[in-house]
Amino acid sequence: MQLRVKSPQDFWCGVFFIFLGALAIYLSRDYQMGTAISMGPGYFPTWLGAISIVFGLVIGGLSFKVAPPDEKEREQASPWGLRPWLVLPLALIVYAQMMEAEVGFVPSLFVLVIGCSLAHKDVHWLETLVLAACVTAGAVAIFHYGIDLPYRLFWWSE
Repeated sequence: MQLRVKSPQDFWCGVFFIFLGALAIYLSRDYQMGTAISMGPGYFPTWLGAISIVFGLVIGGLSFKVAPPDEKEREQASPWGLRPWLVLPLALIVYAQMMEAEVGFVPSLFVLVIGCSLAHKDVHWLETLVLAACVTAGAVAIFHYGIDLPYRLFWWSE
């Protein structure tokens, strides 16, 4: 029996989650861990990194299939999409810069969602605008009003 990758997208997604989780754990190693009752600054990123690694192992593991050695099945590899690899980090950088410049949480998040939608080659603008409005409204409800994070909603607000 031979082990083959059945889904390259799932395999690389698993590798990415494992890398991201390991990076989160590595970067939070110098912070105090604390306990579940009294969390230190390293508690959340460490556990989030560990959960990300578990997701990566599951997703990557499910991408494999066992095939008999005489199987001549030819799998076509889909080409890599360079656009998402460029657009998504750029959208996150723009979001971070807008938040740093104190433009406000609402316009920054709205731009982030629209920027992320540009990673796909077929952008449906009406759906994207509705999604951006819903995600922004939900995030404001949760983070600003729900848990009272001190984000300015707009550049003119306090």
